[in-house]
Amino acid sequence: MGACGGGGDSGGSADAAKGGNTTGPITYVQGKDNSGIVQPAIDKWNAAHPDQKVTLKEQTDQADQQHDDLVQNFQAKNADYDVVSVDNIWTSEFAAKGWLQPLTGDYSLDTSTLLPATVTAETYNKTLYAAPTTSDGGLLYYRKDLVPTPPKTWDEMMSMCSIAKQNGIDCYAGQYAQYEGLTVNVAEAINTFGGSILSEDGKTATLDTPEAKAGLDALVKGFQDGDIPKQATTYQEEQGRQSFEDGKLLFLRNWPYVYSLAKTDGSSTVKETFGVAPLPGATDGKTGASSLGGHAAGISVYSDHKKTAFEFIKFLQSEEIQKDWLTKGSAAPVIASLYDDPTLVQQFPYLPELKTSIENAVPRPVTPFYPAVTKAIQDNAFSALSGSKSTDAALSDMQKSVQNAISGGQ
Repeated sequence: MGACGGGGDSGGSADAAKGGNTTGPITYVQGKDNSGIVQPAIDKWNAAHPDQKVTLKEQTDQADQQHDDLVQNFQAKNADYDVVSVDNIWTSEFAAKGWLQPLTGDYSLDTSTLLPATVTAETYNKTLYAAPTTSDGGLLYYRKDLVPTPPKTWDEMMSMCSIAKQNGIDCYAGQYAQYEGLTVNVAEAINTFGGSILSEDGKTATLDTPEAKAGLDALVKGFQDGDIPKQATTYQEEQGRQSFEDGKLLFLRNWPYVYSLAKTDGSSTVKETFGVAPLPGATDGKTGASSLGGHAAGISVYSDHKKTAFEFIKFLQSEEIQKDWLTKGSAAPVIASLYDDPTLVQQFPYLPELKTSIENAVPRPVTPFYPAVTKAIQDNAFSALSGSKSTDAALSDMQKSVQNAISGGQ
């Protein structure tokens, strides 16, 4: 198990030598901290480690731009990007290119207390490359004043859209703009209906199936019937959250971070009237298959202060910080036991459901060629949802493009 996986940049190990296994000030790079939980954690670290201060560098709140910023700085061998927050779908790509310090040897991490799914997501070629810091599973937010019992299946939810119409509001939305969130939502639909995007070994596209068609069809039909509003093709996480908080949506698929904001935002009109449930399944008795979300902290091979970087990523995984991030920002913890903590469950009643969601979540395609794969999914799914391609044509083109992406990179 070397520093870089198959198909990667063979210069990974040599490049690693350019960094240093020493202590000293470091920079932590992550996307915009919408919940305001990261700087307080860094302040705690800095108070206890005055000679190893951490500086936060915030990127935008757009995942695609965060990814491109990290790629540019890794390619430039920027030693100032010591610890970087990586979406779990980027780990394989960055590991294969030799940009992340393998968490082995002096950097071995104890993962025994963590949710297994979070560890698997950061493992490439049987080596852990990043420390899980937050997890995520999709949840269904619903108006419990209008729908006392949440739907258990997709069809049941769609049948409740008449309630939305009676109340002059939109029925359902997720994230359907042409960006990474669209891949998340489309993958959830395909997986929920029993389909898949790639074979288990990651070498074959598997979109040419009745199950994948049923999943994408469910979304397409929602748009055609008006049960998913047309403007949802412009929704990322925040637009959907805003619509739900404004009282304009009956159902919203989003991440756990919305819970805290919908309860506390001054402008939220649903503070006391919303509930949280698992994503609806394709058939009764089966929960919907969330895409596994979450982020991890990776150490750049170019960092001059890897010792400090390693201690800092362990600090981010500590129970103290994990509890802080949950209670102050609804960030899903990576420590399994926190989901069963009675005090936390009282404060966040959805925790047991979220644990189930994460334990049964399906990762988005695990491949070093993920950027090309997700682009193929986004381009074709967006065409289907906006009505410019039929479901069959979109899936056929998606199948070809995904297969080209993973074959062309090998």
